[in-house]
Amino acid sequence: MSGLANVLVVCAVVALVIVRQFKVQQITSDRRWWVIPAVLVFLAVREPDVLDPHHQAAAVVLLGAELLVGLAIGFGWARTTHVWTAPDGSMWGKGTKATAIVWGVGIALRLGLFGIGALMGVRQGSAALMLALAATLLVRSGMLAQRAGLLRPAYGVADAAYEPMRKDPV
Repeated sequence: MSGLANVLVVCAVVALVIVRQFKVQQITSDRRWWVIPAVLVFLAVREPDVLDPHHQAAAVVLLGAELLVGLAIGFGWARTTHVWTAPDGSMWGKGTKATAIVWGVGIALRLGLFGIGALMGVRQGSAALMLALAATLLVRSGMLAQRAGLLRPAYGVADAAYEPMRKDPV
């Protein structure tokens, strides 16, 4: 895929995610929460220029930092999402003002990493951004499913002791 197509995919996913995070969304037991991150990883690793061949060590460090920022954003996003149980037992979630702050800090950190890479002369493609976005979405979706009690074991003592959460203090 061309660089422009990658940028369009990333922008579309980010726009969809940002719009949806501030709307009340039902948290379901749908086991496909990992599909979009998997598609982003697939698209990213297909790119021949994930790492700059002329600055491999610096590119690996920047990619690692980008992935850490992505994981931190996903964690912060999941922790700042308000989660509650409706009277019918269904789980719901909505982003808060703190969620917007997490996104703002994350974008600032990513821009800072991009700037550091540019100062070092490291060519950075959209593949690193797609990998970090995949990490963000994977951590956020997994943590929300776990917070909502949807990733509990199907059998055993843990299942018998399960009680749905009533109100989340975040």
